[in-house]
Amino acid sequence: MFIVDAHLDLSMNAMEWNRDLTKSVAEINAREQGLTDKPDRGKATVSLPELRKGNVGLVVATQIARYVASGNPLPGWHSPEQAWAQTQGQLAFYKAMEFAGEMVQINDLETLDRHLVLWENASLSAEKKPIGYILSLEGADSIISMAHLEKAYVDGLRAVGPAHYGPGRYAQGTDATGFMGEKGHELLRKMEELNIILDATHLCDDSFWEALDHFNGPVWASHNNVRALVDHNRQFSDEQIKALIDRGAVIGGALDAWMMVPGWVRGQSDPKAMNCNLEVMIDHLDHICQLAGNCLHVGIGSDLDGAFGREQCPYDLETIADLQKMEDLLIKRGFSTEDVKNILSGNWIRFLRKAWG
Repeated sequence: MFIVDAHLDLSMNAMEWNRDLTKSVAEINAREQGLTDKPDRGKATVSLPELRKGNVGLVVATQIARYVASGNPLPGWHSPEQAWAQTQGQLAFYKAMEFAGEMVQINDLETLDRHLVLWENASLSAEKKPIGYILSLEGADSIISMAHLEKAYVDGLRAVGPAHYGPGRYAQGTDATGFMGEKGHELLRKMEELNIILDATHLCDDSFWEALDHFNGPVWASHNNVRALVDHNRQFSDEQIKALIDRGAVIGGALDAWMMVPGWVRGQSDPKAMNCNLEVMIDHLDHICQLAGNCLHVGIGSDLDGAFGREQCPYDLETIADLQKMEDLLIKRGFSTEDVKNILSGNWIRFLRKAWG
């Protein structure tokens, strides 16, 4: 089945991890042997050839650059202007991939429909099919002003998550608390005016509820799991999930092990020892389906190679191509063929058709 992955940090991998994503995962990992600057060196799971191998033909691809004020211990840039420049370098990577024929930007109904027809063409080999990408900004710190957001929209930006980890310029994120305030409200108004999707992922509880109260446009959660299964503020409570369902949102299941199984200790826990496999993602998705009473509000937002690799993802996944295993696993769990198609791609595509219609 065709798969949509609603969260991949491709440009971060290319520009900060220095990975040539046109190569196979095996080649990427071989080149990183002996490197110790990142904990996931030699353990990558994502590349463009592996996406094609797994029939993952459409992704939501991010730009990300955090601003950190003095005293903030998180990694990031010391001014919004530096953060903006970083995102522009990431944009240049995507444009370079377009020029090479490796990727194609999807930013409206026309480009979406054309791309889906291309990938449905069985006579065309996978190697000749570009990976479609919808440009998303993870954390809005790099938006210097609303004029910059307007420019980003012209460049193809179609979704924004106002916060990432910690305190942000427009909202408070994971492990932080507090509200968005007027600056955040201004961002939401401009996003609504431009019809940019609000990504509720990473918003702390206070900012989450405030964002839903002040934003009337389309809302999704690109990569978020369930607090009832793993109790952490990074996850959504049942109340939050129900609110998103009421807004017509789709929530993407993430494959970062610490978000999947309780008790994970980063840098110490082992996926197999913690029984962290793809079935666990289905547990999270099924929980949301039970709250919704249907399977229309879940999808995949893997976050694979989002600053972690095989040391911190399901043990039955070697590369992102193994997302294809989800089809059989879902059917074995009792999901219908129609449900499986919706989970793997249909729900995201339906959401986009409505948001861009």
